[in-house]
Amino acid sequence: MRTAIDLENWNRKEHFEFFGGFDEPFFGITTTVDFSKGYQKIQDLGYPYFLFYLHKSLLAANTIEPFRYRIENDQVYLYDKIHASPTIGREDHTFGFSFIEFDEDFTSFVDKGQQEINEVKSSTGLRNNDNAKRIDTVHYSSIPWYSFTGLTHARHFQYKDSIPKISFGKYTKEGKALQLPIAIYVHHGLMDGYHIGAYLEEFQRLLNL
Repeated sequence: MRTAIDLENWNRKEHFEFFGGFDEPFFGITTTVDFSKGYQKIQDLGYPYFLFYLHKSLLAANTIEPFRYRIENDQVYLYDKIHASPTIGREDHTFGFSFIEFDEDFTSFVDKGQQEINEVKSSTGLRNNDNAKRIDTVHYSSIPWYSFTGLTHARHFQYKDSIPKISFGKYTKEGKALQLPIAIYVHHGLMDGYHIGAYLEEFQRLLNL
């Protein structure tokens, strides 16, 4: 379900119109979150590593309203909920697109996610199907082989994109803490740095539960 935003009375009307005219309306940051408590929970309870922090991230994104804004034909809509569309790697070093439906219940989310991951790994090609093209998603990717301090995305500027993109890298140890790198790219007409900060604060809170 989605609701159209009343653009004329929206407090971001001028921001949306201003950044909507840019060739590249996305902006992003690269930072880290403290993964110490989350990683310990994975170890103690045997949770799947990727699906654990993916679920926490998706919970946080659904909590911060601007992460649920999407642009369709120059109209902004607020979706009731958004889902995950992560890239999934295969043993032959290719990847495929996937769609994992959002579920607040972690066990249900893991069941859906593991089934989708298995399907991608047993397939070939990009799997650029209808689910992969849904805009009520966050585009996720993971680079588990190394940490990073910056990241860019391949972008098709003629395609009017408004889907947030979140990438994770390999955690590193700093003292007693584990730091998980994260890169976040979002449409500046829909949100600002404040909203990324709110997402990161909620994501950190959920990792620490």
